[in-house]
Amino acid sequence: MKILVATDKPFAAIAVNEIREVIEKAGMELALLEKYTEKAQLLDAVKDADAIIVRSDIIDSEVFDAAKQLKIVVRAGAGYDNVDLAAATSHNVCVMNTPGQNSNAVAELAFGMMVYGARNMFNGTSGAELMGKKLGIHAYGNVGRNVARIAKGFGMDIYAYDAFCPATVIEKDGVKALDSAEELYGKCQFISLHIPATAETRNSINYRILSKMPKGATLINTARKEVINESELAKLMEERADFRYMTDIMPANHAELSDKFAGRYFSTPKKMGAQTAEANINAGIAAANQVVKFLNDGDKTFQVNT
Repeated sequence: MKILVATDKPFAAIAVNEIREVIEKAGMELALLEKYTEKAQLLDAVKDADAIIVRSDIIDSEVFDAAKQLKIVVRAGAGYDNVDLAAATSHNVCVMNTPGQNSNAVAELAFGMMVYGARNMFNGTSGAELMGKKLGIHAYGNVGRNVARIAKGFGMDIYAYDAFCPATVIEKDGVKALDSAEELYGKCQFISLHIPATAETRNSINYRILSKMPKGATLINTARKEVINESELAKLMEERADFRYMTDIMPANHAELSDKFAGRYFSTPKKMGAQTAEANINAGIAAANQVVKFLNDGDKTFQVNT
């Protein structure tokens, strides 16, 4: 069995070594395609692969067409919108993610951005403290739960809304569960956004819901670019000089936001949520273990397509 690790943005060397150990201990072959510059290189590499481990690499119908032996794709990370699930299913390929492996890294980044914004990006002027402020967590999955854990240390008043997570689960963690996203945004000065990009959520964070946020509002997005209606965000920030937006997914209108809202808008140059040594290693090892368990035992625990 040949397992291909195809990463335009490679794993850390220590993570690759750990992945290799898992794969080779199982009697399988590891192949590496790192920092590739053309899709043709990926299409050539997948021709005889039984499994592929990727990060943010695009795995679409063209890749599935080229990979005649492919049985499984594992996205090392929580999000998997870079993999065409319908194409995978039509090619009888299992797709998995590695939920929870990057969660603490993303949560810590969200708080780094929260502090950065509250302290006026450390520009020397007087900022504000997080203690006692209302924090809304939009989607209470693995990342959201880590955000809540950290927020307790800051002494914040914590709320959450998740359409799929029972209120009893949220409140068991000492977090106040709300009945709607509208209520969450209307109540909380800080919102940490963790919803996935789906047909239902794309552009759902728009002028209507953001305008409900109280004075001094800050939106932190470490989820997905596609969930933000970027033109309506710009409209809101034009109208409200008190509104801040902090993200690690650069918007399409980055230049406009940077120019008009300096001091209230910040974006990292690339996605940074999982960019820690620990998350890199954890996600890579989890992906390798999931590949082995699937190929050896048919384990589909983390399958995301049907």
